[in-house]
Amino acid sequence: MSKRDYYEVLGVSRSATQEEIKKAYRKLARQYHPDVNKNDPNAQQKFAEIAEAYAVLSDPEKRARYDQFGHEDPAQGFGGFQGQAGGPGAGFADFDLGGFGDIFDMFFGGGTRRGPVRGHDLEYEMEISFEEAAFGTNREIQVPRTETCSTCGGSGARPGTKPRVCQACNGTGEQQTVTNTPFGRMINRRPCPVCHGRGQVIDQPCPDCRGQGRRRVRRSVDVKVPPGVDTGTRLRMAGYGEPSPNGGPPGDLFVVIRVQPHEVFEREGTNIYVDVPISFVQAALGDEIEIPTLEGKVKLRIPEGTQTGTTFRLRGKGIPKLGSPLVRGDQHIRVHVVTPTNLTERQKELFRQLAKELGEQTHEQQRTFMERVKDAFLG
Repeated sequence: MSKRDYYEVLGVSRSATQEEIKKAYRKLARQYHPDVNKNDPNAQQKFAEIAEAYAVLSDPEKRARYDQFGHEDPAQGFGGFQGQAGGPGAGFADFDLGGFGDIFDMFFGGGTRRGPVRGHDLEYEMEISFEEAAFGTNREIQVPRTETCSTCGGSGARPGTKPRVCQACNGTGEQQTVTNTPFGRMINRRPCPVCHGRGQVIDQPCPDCRGQGRRRVRRSVDVKVPPGVDTGTRLRMAGYGEPSPNGGPPGDLFVVIRVQPHEVFEREGTNIYVDVPISFVQAALGDEIEIPTLEGKVKLRIPEGTQTGTTFRLRGKGIPKLGSPLVRGDQHIRVHVVTPTNLTERQKELFRQLAKELGEQTHEQQRTFMERVKDAFLG
């Protein structure tokens, strides 16, 4: 039976890059590995075919010879992958899954991770006031996190005792199984079920961490909140996350900001808005009024004839820009003219006189006008 083209096996073109070949192999290996695809009786054969194609095409020298000679390479099949005398795959070397490192660790959780692992990141929500968000603040927070147990020093064993080497895996933390296939031996490594990949067995666990070597504690962390933060801002505290379980770098702490709403101000980006009521007289004649800002009260001149909804701007009285505190937004003042209520008869008469002077119709004049309209239409 003729062998399939290696490029066809991996589903890539002859001009495929090494990265494309690797990506195609990872996808197919995940699909056809016998431990994953147990319902396909041909999975083992397909997997071996995929591995053979990848072993050739991932090696630049072997790939070049394959591109020139195909399966008829005079060098006896690219290091033994070509069938030789003695049956199909007689020259197939032992296939050690552990040799494919992160590929099979990702697919099957295989093996014990040997290198240092970075600690987990943590997230903490901090609530601050409107003013603290504008100008920044310093806070001390209590962060719960997992740390090395101080009682046992991380060994997990009761003080005065020590863990012993796991006899099931001889301290390697993994066990391997060998499967004979028509293409050779397939070696599969998995975490040791006795010590769960630790390589050690604890007979007398530490009473404080219960043999875990780590326990939950609360640590004080000083957080410097810069000016200009807003709800949703994430502050990264490098190295303040969970410590590594095996000597790697710690994770980070992310402080997520939530700003309390203000009684007076509204915020849009770096600009703030405030609504200020003024009287009918102030709007008509003009006035100088006091308005609140983030830094105290200031005087604002209201020109005569100001209409309700008019907006005034105070430059540089808004929120500092995050990362550039010297750059600030503006404060916008929206004035609302308040209509007087509960007028005395004398005050009403004065308004009638004013309306007459301005040529405006009062309620009584409008009513008389509507009566004339009614008489004209209804007779």
